[in-house]
Amino acid sequence: MPNILDIPDFIKSKATQLGFLDCGIVKAGLLSEDEQHFSSWINKSFHGEMGYMARNMDLRLKPGLLVENAKSIIVVLQNYYPNKTQTDPNAPVLSKYAYGVDYHFVMKAKLKQLLEFIQQEISPCNGRVFVDSAPVLERAWARKAGLGWVGKNSNLISVEQGSFFFIGELIVDLELPETNKPEMRDHCGTCTKCIDACPTKAIVKDRVVDARKCISYQTIELKGELDSSLSGKFENRVFGCDICQDVCPWNLKSKPHNEPSFHPYPKLMELAAEEWHQMDKGLFSEIFKKSAVKRAKFEGLKRNLQFLSSSDDFKSSDEEK
Repeated sequence: MPNILDIPDFIKSKATQLGFLDCGIVKAGLLSEDEQHFSSWINKSFHGEMGYMARNMDLRLKPGLLVENAKSIIVVLQNYYPNKTQTDPNAPVLSKYAYGVDYHFVMKAKLKQLLEFIQQEISPCNGRVFVDSAPVLERAWARKAGLGWVGKNSNLISVEQGSFFFIGELIVDLELPETNKPEMRDHCGTCTKCIDACPTKAIVKDRVVDARKCISYQTIELKGELDSSLSGKFENRVFGCDICQDVCPWNLKSKPHNEPSFHPYPKLMELAAEEWHQMDKGLFSEIFKKSAVKRAKFEGLKRNLQFLSSSDDFKSSDEEK
């Protein structure tokens, strides 16, 4: 077992070896300072039809309810910034995070390896892995661990890395020294690029997103018909949206990831606009076999494509040809 003071660096070194972008350790305490902000967001119905967001408030604020006798939270970041994007400028735009294998599977496997490493090399313990799959306020824990600040678009932003990364947590019943990173101050300043660029005006004020207007919510989370009042405002986005991140100056620091699982299926990047709009179940299953796009299912993707086709989004791009 390493010296107690060396444990944070020991764990971070393993996290880096596993391919994580950054890692921080924080005490598993109460997130009392985040309760009011989250409650206000829910009370204003900004979560839309995501009913699960309104449930289990206590679990989101008290990690001890998720893992018995929780003592420490290890927070990791996983880069997904690609080295290339779609070839056809008129093709429906897929969010960068969905290019490769579903990140839930990739990160959970890595975090389980990290847990095994801690159990074998530091001390026996119990732990649980979380990757956007349980009531965990991941950005709050990442902020407390000193990995970034929450920007005006409500994404976690890192001075060194930008914001094109996933966040994962490992909650353990082991008392670990915290990493010596202080909470990062807000570096957004007077910049409003993300707010100004959002085509549906989903960022209603600093750090408050009305999910009901968000393109990501509309194209992924919403199960029924898309909001007709947003027709012509999707800017050809078919699954997810990166607009508020693409315009963020801090993402000039983003560097392509080196995670093989996130490399896109070759045919995906080459799909022309016509191939997207003529997609059948066979092509969908071939291209998105292991992708997060399967969450929307074939019917959901076709719904999104039809929405683009019937709106000014598709018409304007078609006119450019």
